[in-house]
Amino acid sequence: MDITREDLSLFLNACAAATSQQEFYSSEQEQRVSLRFLHQYICGNYRTLYARTLAAGLNHHNQQEVIYQLLSSGKDCPAEFRLLENRLITAALKQLPPQRAWKLLQRLQGGKVNNRRTRKVIATFIAGRKDLPFDALKYRRKVKAAMQHAHVKPSGEVSAFLFEGIKKPFVTPLLEQFRRAHYSKEALYDLPYSIAEGLAAKHQIPRAEFLKRIEGKMTDRERLRLQSSSAGKIQLNPEKLSLTELCVYVLGLTLDDRRNREEELTGFLQRSAHAILRQNGKLPLPDHKMAAILDNSYSSSGSRVKKNRPLAVALSVDVLLQNACKDYRAFWTRPVKKQLLNHAKGQTFLAERLLDALEWGAQTVLIVSDACENDVPGAFEQIYQGYRQMGGKAQIFHLSPVFDAENYQVKPLVKDLPALGLRAGEDLGTTLAFARFSTGKSTLLELETYLQGRVDALLSAAGGLS
Repeated sequence: MDITREDLSLFLNACAAATSQQEFYSSEQEQRVSLRFLHQYICGNYRTLYARTLAAGLNHHNQQEVIYQLLSSGKDCPAEFRLLENRLITAALKQLPPQRAWKLLQRLQGGKVNNRRTRKVIATFIAGRKDLPFDALKYRRKVKAAMQHAHVKPSGEVSAFLFEGIKKPFVTPLLEQFRRAHYSKEALYDLPYSIAEGLAAKHQIPRAEFLKRIEGKMTDRERLRLQSSSAGKIQLNPEKLSLTELCVYVLGLTLDDRRNREEELTGFLQRSAHAILRQNGKLPLPDHKMAAILDNSYSSSGSRVKKNRPLAVALSVDVLLQNACKDYRAFWTRPVKKQLLNHAKGQTFLAERLLDALEWGAQTVLIVSDACENDVPGAFEQIYQGYRQMGGKAQIFHLSPVFDAENYQVKPLVKDLPALGLRAGEDLGTTLAFARFSTGKSTLLELETYLQGRVDALLSAAGGLS
């Protein structure tokens, strides 16, 4: 029982934080190898629970990996569980963002996973796509690879486009717009940004000119990605971003921009936090003095591909707790005068902040940090253990936005203080609820019951797929 709890806690915490991308202290390759090993281990030893985690709120990257592992080891699935596993895979694949779903199907081809069940899953997914012409344009190679792999060739113009090219005019408007854009610079501005971008390079249209004219066709996430490369010239509606994405956006602005737009940006953050609380209800926290120790040391700057992500998670938790708790105080490792002016700098100094929070009278303390304490190394553990030996009763939780690839886990600060993975501030409620299982306050049966409830909700949302 304890081994099962430890294994599942380790896996779910890893999946909450890890995406196989480069982190401050580890490379992309190290992250990918370590996370994939965890998936293979849990799939091999706890398959039925592993499949149910598709409904447990894993990030999209880990949902992809779960589906791949299940499909590539179908012969190991118990006969009595096969129907439910098939339904879970089909429902989860349907709800993935399209770019991730098509990438997964292409990976199945590359991995030579070509059993009958896999072909049926792919065929069902393709048949259920509501805008297959758009997918065929945006993810052309992936869609073609998936169809070839599953021996699927839908009737109509999508198949003609993929397998015969654009020699003849199309009746489908989007496919015809794409065909005309190959020969006309003006026609490409009728296409979505992500499709038009490659054609703009083909026509040698200057980047600045293209972005100015295509801006109206961009999605909000495309606008967010282009903020830095366009020197802020692309207009962005921050209110359409999630709280953590909004924090990434704010931290990407210069300090002068943040000062000049303080009232506006603060309003965005507050409204986003209120929306989360309205949608998800009250956080599973006691109604007493609440403190957060938030890491804004240099390592919170993240990596080249995850710039400022750890700091954005800490900031999003701060904003959410401000709006969720009656008596709350934040203790940043490097104190800042104003929340919006946060930036990653200096050493990771957690021990004194714990003393500050306890002296203030906090009865619950949330720590958001990668646990790479270096000022002074090990000081936090000494203070924590001393506090417990003196009979200290405050609840203390450690939340980490970073996966430690070397040790196959979310790195803990103290051996007997479990570290919980946290990918985004808006996931705080789910993470704290899962903390009951990680810390031994709920049973394996309660976890299985919880997962089954999430499974039922997933299958219901997917329309009762069979």
